[in-house]
Amino acid sequence: MQKDLPRPYQRHYLAVILLFSLVSTTGLMFWDSGTMEISTLTVNGTPGRIVFLADPHIRPNNLDQARGVVERINALHPSLVLIGGDFVYRSGDDLSLQEVWSEIDAPVYAVLGNHDYNAGIKGSGVEGKVACAMEEVLRLHDYNTSEFYSDTCDDAYADALEAVLEKNGVTVLRNEWVTVPAGGGNVTLVGVDDIWAGNAAVPGDVPGDFTIYMVHEPVETRYPDADLILSGHTHGGQFDILPLQLLNSVGLIRTGGLYWNGDIPVFITRGLGTSNFEHEYRLGATPEIVVIDPGTGVSGPAGIPATARDFLTGLVSIRAL
Repeated sequence: MQKDLPRPYQRHYLAVILLFSLVSTTGLMFWDSGTMEISTLTVNGTPGRIVFLADPHIRPNNLDQARGVVERINALHPSLVLIGGDFVYRSGDDLSLQEVWSEIDAPVYAVLGNHDYNAGIKGSGVEGKVACAMEEVLRLHDYNTSEFYSDTCDDAYADALEAVLEKNGVTVLRNEWVTVPAGGGNVTLVGVDDIWAGNAAVPGDVPGDFTIYMVHEPVETRYPDADLILSGHTHGGQFDILPLQLLNSVGLIRTGGLYWNGDIPVFITRGLGTSNFEHEYRLGATPEIVVIDPGTGVSGPAGIPATARDFLTGLVSIRAL
């Protein structure tokens, strides 16, 4: 007959299991943040290879990783490189670290993100996290969420960052468009300035070339003339655990991958860096470089599954009636 462990031993056994789980999970989060995945997105009409990345959050302890990203970008031989904002980690960062982008062997265009303006969601701690989640859900369903944004916006800091980026070969688009050569044709890039900073506006008279919209926060309902919309900001959820996966699968949030706004493809990258911790930690949301290649139709890593998307579209149609 088997004997039960004495209660003190049961507690010690449980403590060992919890400690092992904590150490293993922390190690896995550190490992995930240090790896790099290249995701391929094929889009009909793309005139040449384009590389897209976002959320580098450059600081001294991830600068070597950023240099490795630049090396991988150059090895891909893109016609064009696009960066979707959040270059910095927080106010007071050493902006000279942004020199890393000067090593890219292709034209580079970018938009700014909320960290680049020191702008965010009102509140801190649990209050801020809840407000952030509510803002994303409401924004994705076309509600005006400007009341959630903080009242502070450091335009001077953004201007200083833009000057450093321009000095290092990065052209920053702030509610403006430009047509540039890529591969065998032209691409019109439309850069929408940061939404959380309250600076977003859609420029007028965008020409009819293959048109890519870039906006840091993934808002995509305003751009009917786009052929492709690119966003970042979400970090892929950063900790892509089951609750986030479920919310993503039913369309309440969008953490990363390929989605659709009608017939317009929207790609939200998991980005490169993190912004919640002094060190890089991710779980199930590996840092990502996105390669956009010419192809037939549109294909790439999926966001909302088609069945869930169709179901939600049906619900919206019923509600509209």
